[in-house]
Amino acid sequence: MEMWRQCATWLVECRVLPESHRATWEGAQVCELAQALRDGVLLCQLLNNLLPHSVNLKEINLRPLMSQFLCLKNIRTFLGACQEKFNLRKSELFEAFDLFDVRNFAKVSLYLSVGLSLFLSVCLSVCLPFPHHGCTADDDTYSSLSDQIDDTAEEDDDLYDFVEDDDNEGDEIYEDLMRTEQVPEAKKVDKRECCLQEIRQTEEKYSATLQSILLHFVKPLQKFLQPQDIESIFINMPALAQTHSSLLLELQISIQHHGAENLYQIFINYKERLLLYGRYCSLVESASKHLEKISSTREDVKMKLEECSKRANSGRFSLRDLLMVPIQRVLKYHLLLQELVKHTPDPTAKDNLRAALDAMKDLAQSVNEVKRDNDIIRQITTFQLSIDNMTQSLALFGRPKIDGELKICSTEKKSKQDRYAFLFDKAMFVCKKKSGDMFELKEIIELQNYQLRDEASGEKDNKKWSHVFLLLESFGKCGYDLFFKTKELKKKWLEQFEMALSNMCPENCNSNNHDFQMHCFEETASCNACSMLLRGIFFQGYCCSHCKMAAHKECLGRVPVCGRRTGTIYEMCVFSLHYTRSSSFHTEGLPKVEVIQDYCGMPPAPAGFGQQLHLTKGDVLELKKADVDFTWWEGRNVTTGQMGWFDPEIRHIKITSLEGLFRINERKAFKGLIEMIQFYEQNSLIECFKDLDTTLLTPYKQAEPTSPEKNPPFPDPHTHPFLTAPEARYDFSARDRKELSLREGDTIKIISKKGPSGWWKGEVYGRVGLFPANYVDEDHSEYC
Repeated sequence: MEMWRQCATWLVECRVLPESHRATWEGAQVCELAQALRDGVLLCQLLNNLLPHSVNLKEINLRPLMSQFLCLKNIRTFLGACQEKFNLRKSELFEAFDLFDVRNFAKVSLYLSVGLSLFLSVCLSVCLPFPHHGCTADDDTYSSLSDQIDDTAEEDDDLYDFVEDDDNEGDEIYEDLMRTEQVPEAKKVDKRECCLQEIRQTEEKYSATLQSILLHFVKPLQKFLQPQDIESIFINMPALAQTHSSLLLELQISIQHHGAENLYQIFINYKERLLLYGRYCSLVESASKHLEKISSTREDVKMKLEECSKRANSGRFSLRDLLMVPIQRVLKYHLLLQELVKHTPDPTAKDNLRAALDAMKDLAQSVNEVKRDNDIIRQITTFQLSIDNMTQSLALFGRPKIDGELKICSTEKKSKQDRYAFLFDKAMFVCKKKSGDMFELKEIIELQNYQLRDEASGEKDNKKWSHVFLLLESFGKCGYDLFFKTKELKKKWLEQFEMALSNMCPENCNSNNHDFQMHCFEETASCNACSMLLRGIFFQGYCCSHCKMAAHKECLGRVPVCGRRTGTIYEMCVFSLHYTRSSSFHTEGLPKVEVIQDYCGMPPAPAGFGQQLHLTKGDVLELKKADVDFTWWEGRNVTTGQMGWFDPEIRHIKITSLEGLFRINERKAFKGLIEMIQFYEQNSLIECFKDLDTTLLTPYKQAEPTSPEKNPPFPDPHTHPFLTAPEARYDFSARDRKELSLREGDTIKIISKKGPSGWWKGEVYGRVGLFPANYVDEDHSEYC
């Protein structure tokens, strides 16, 4: 048996790899084991399994998502622990790049065998070493591994099943505190009544827990700690306690005296008040660290905490344990209501409870996003500390998309330079590698000034660093050529650049005369289109710079007309020119046209056409290349002097509403929008616009057929078996290549309910990615 297969078996025995992992399958290849190990997470967990507390898992990134920087940092943490905890020499270890780039995976396998497994079996009597029987020579197996690794599939969600994670920290304590009375088996059980009693009893116990914390911890500690320390540790717990006392009273009255008829309305009303949890959840981790720091430096506080714990619960739970309970509680309301909906037969009552369930799912998703954003902020902080001369906060530039090595050349510097880049939503930070994990910032490329152009000519699949795309400056001729080691790496970077540009200037950002921009909301806000919460702690959504309306990315096209305008005006499409298309335009004597509607570059010109032409109403446009058979024309904006491309096919038609009638000109009026649209689906618009001899053909939001060029083929059914296939209830726009965009009504094959809290993995039209779990009607017992 090959060395790597024995290594995979040994990792299963050490409870690091799941038994069903594909690296253990009969037809498995070595690249599948290498892919599982190359982010360093499982190796750090391996040391903890073999010798507890060898690695502090809070010091590594448990979900590096193949960020080169974070993966290498994890691997170096593993190698450092091997030296420090197991007294292994550096010469016995492999290099971090031996694993990440799998340029010498044979050495990694050999170290795990001879260096680690043998040492542990002799010194600690932990697990049998490998190889423990004949080992097949497999040098040829590793020869092309570094070329294959970037083409391998994404890892399974169950890969990290054995990795300790604090996502569910406090869950067991919560279950212990909230345990309710068991109904005698002999007694006939009304399941709906049981659900109601569980809601009431758990709320009573939780409210009592909050009051106990205030009485037995906050009050006594006020004599030992400064007010700022009290606030840092307990955050807004007094406000939470007050809110839940009020909620409990209303729940008791509803269940005990009104048959729970208005229970749904109570939860809907309290959704806004329970947004207090956003602040609590975002600060509870730092509260725990602050508590730990104080108790480790002050013996009097440590002793007082032990005394408080004995008075509160006979010493069963420490204050740190209890601080995690509120997070668990706010994530349980939707589960309790889900069970109640199941056992409510009356259709009206069921529909009402579904509205309350939606409100609590939205709240739970918001809390989960706070936790997720805290993880992202930790990543950003790690990046920030690694760049020596970085004076601005990286968090001001959005979320990180991808990082890694590339070669870059610019108009000024023609030669290729080796660089390390961090791509965020708004900018790319180009750095020069220094020693260890440190970098020197060389340049910040702000993406709002650039556009992409793919450059596939001259690429050779097997030649490294020949894969390139261009960043072109929007208002000039300078730019950058970005070169990547493999075709697959280039594809990943190109996708992330496209996603970053889409996040910064999304489709419909100027719909209904708005000017939507990515925005950090200081207070919790709701979307003006769907009324659901804008989630997270930074760049939660989009805000109009004129009227300050807020929206999700996917909802921008449905937000009401910008508040700065008067009258009722509806919009169809986004752009129009005055021109006559009675005949083809030729290369000479092309006319000048006047722009009658603003155009900000959306929709963008296809890759290869060049930069979009930004236009403002009233600008004069001189056509350079135009033909009736071309879908994109080139022109020069006489007003600004800018050259670029635009789509002449898109027309902007204003629909006015006056005295209950809808019209697009003075000749014909309709009683409703649908009636008007149906009319122009059958009749030409030429009677309204002399140069527009066409009917309405395709609804703007109609889904386009999936093309093999844009989407990957359907996954192998053996690789992606799905659990269920519910329909999407809402639109969702992906912010990252790991996420899955949805349209309302899409059938989603749910592949996994594991992964980041509140997110499931699914497949739509052959595309696979993560989406918010509360966007489908489905059993949410694994939602948290």
